[in-house]
Amino acid sequence: MSSDATAKLPSPLKDLVAASVADSSVSSETKPEVNEWIEKVASGQVGKADSLKDLDTQLTPRTYIVDNVLTPADVAIYGALHPTISQWQPAQYYSHPALTRYFDHIQNRPAVRASAEKLSPAFSIVSFDLDNAPAQERKADAPKKKEKKPVAEGVKEVSEVKDAVREEAATVSEKATPKKEKKEKADKKPATRANEEGGKKKGESLPKKAAAEDAGEPQPSMIDLRIGKIVEISKHPDADSLYVEQIDFGEETGPRTVVSGLVNYIPIEKMRDRYLVGVCNLKPVSMRGVKSFAMVLCATSKDGKEGGIELVKPPENAKIGDKVYFEGPDYENVTPLSQLNPRKKIFETIQPGFTTLDTHEAAWVNPVTKSVHRIRTKDGVCIAPTFVGASLS
Repeated sequence: MSSDATAKLPSPLKDLVAASVADSSVSSETKPEVNEWIEKVASGQVGKADSLKDLDTQLTPRTYIVDNVLTPADVAIYGALHPTISQWQPAQYYSHPALTRYFDHIQNRPAVRASAEKLSPAFSIVSFDLDNAPAQERKADAPKKKEKKPVAEGVKEVSEVKDAVREEAATVSEKATPKKEKKEKADKKPATRANEEGGKKKGESLPKKAAAEDAGEPQPSMIDLRIGKIVEISKHPDADSLYVEQIDFGEETGPRTVVSGLVNYIPIEKMRDRYLVGVCNLKPVSMRGVKSFAMVLCATSKDGKEGGIELVKPPENAKIGDKVYFEGPDYENVTPLSQLNPRKKIFETIQPGFTTLDTHEAAWVNPVTKSVHRIRTKDGVCIAPTFVGASLS
């Protein structure tokens, strides 16, 4: 980060940027863009009423303004927006959903929050009463739903992220791959590869690589399960039943944005800083304008959702990024797929065998052999704290 750029910021904000983000967080590739945003803040270009809609549009597909991690540019923009957004009424922040989500995420980053509370009351926490936003504002999203009717809107209407993933996979499978074509592919896989190279058929849109690596019957080892930690969480700005989380899976690219339909089942206080098991190779899906890049593995009571939902708990010594695998020589040392092919219904085929044993241990029971394969890391077995015979998804 250039000291010349931050030197132009007003003193409280300059101090906040310096205290919240280290210089090392900025790569050489992104440094010019980070400095450009800081200079925009310093010159007063950020925060003006006539520029907020443009900024909202820019932030719609992004978690951070420049990179996949927090940079000084995000802190500077947060500080510049604070005087304006702190005075907004519900109708105003509802009309800027991406900007509201972004602002709330940055203000709740631990480093930003801690620095803001020490340095200046000018950066006090801003609360957003989204539940009471004017009803007529919500109707503005209706045209978008019609435009994304085929798959995305079917997903958006589902209140749970796990249901949304299954819904999308089933919809894509039914529409993109007719049953007859599936039989032909099962009988003639080499021919399918030749067809892809010579010209794709109508329903074949996936990369050639995915078709080759997930050939054969679905296996639990194809699913990429990892230990993650929730480092940030807030309610979705446009869906009362959804959380938007930043989950650290130990990746160089930083935390993943994950949307979970758990608001009605787990209080936000019990979600903060939680270690969990994430399904990391599902196809990313957009949830009411926020793209989700993983799924939180949860246990649902054998009595259904009414009986409760809880996070699957990793073993005590588990670390961020640890591999979670299924016990057994056929599964333990197998590398999972880079991304599950929705048309193959791999997760949907395996998921019915996910359960919790009488010991609360999470496991997959082979539907054919009835063999039990516990779900674990190298340090121990994952559990559901209170449920026995629960369904995992």
